Amino acid sequence: MIKQAIIPLAGLGTRLLPLTSVLAKELLPINGKPALEYILDECMQAGIKEFIFIISKKKLSIKKYFYSDNFYKNLIKRRKLNKKLKSEYLKIKKLKKRIKFVYQNTPKGTGDAILKCKKLIKSKHFLLLMPDDLIIKNNCSKELIKIHKKNNACVIASKKVDKLDVSRWGIFSIKKKIKKNFIINDVIEKPSVKSAPSTYAVIGRYILPRKIFSILEKNKPGQNGEMHITDAIRTLILQKNKFIGHEFSGKYLDCGTMKGYINSTLEISKL
Repeated sequence: MIKQAIIPLAGLGTRLLPLTSVLAKELLPINGKPALEYILDECMQAGIKEFIFIISKKKLSIKKYFYSDNFYKNLIKRRKLNKKLKSEYLKIKKLKKRIKFVYQNTPKGTGDAILKCKKLIKSKHFLLLMPDDLIIKNNCSKELIKIHKKNNACVIASKKVDKLDVSRWGIFSIKKKIKKNFIINDVIEKPSVKSAPSTYAVIGRYILPRKIFSILEKNKPGQNGEMHITDAIRTLILQKNKFIGHEFSGKYLDCGTMKGYINSTLEISKL
């Protein structure tokens, strides 16, 4: 059973400046609720019991958000906390007990960040979610877990992108198509339009095996001196580990850019 989720949160969010000069991008409100809580709601509905947050010393505001007990307690004592806010406080208090923190103080890539969680992951597989990617209207994590159980395979969320935009994404090479799923033959990080093997892009939801940590320990830094999770996934595929791509049915929202953040607020406000 998949009960643990890793959520990398150490990025500085430079594409959302000046907002992120004072507040972690994952705490920026989307329709009145921090973006991170949408990710946590998705996980809890999918049966996740424990969250591993990767933060840095510059992102301590995330930890503080879940540990502001005294602030809420004082409002409760003074009877200045309405029913809705009290419910929100109790939810945050409950979440706090399920969260563990690890630190990545130097930006060395997603692979390096994931490796720091090695000692905390107990089961054979875990869920990995990228917080810039929100998926609404359908629970993507629940879909991936279901596919994993049925096929005993690793699973990565995917969506079709415009052919001219493939260089912005990790792109799948497809071995075999099965309805909304496909067997992954390879993953190419940000290929040119001419060299892209398909238009199926990697979206930030993964079910990965614990054995990926031993591969990450051996991997050397790649492009820009960073360790990429894609390189470790490619190694696993070459070792004949089965990876399934899933074209999810929810609506994808990119919260990592200012344009995407504004659009996410507009889209979620319609729900």
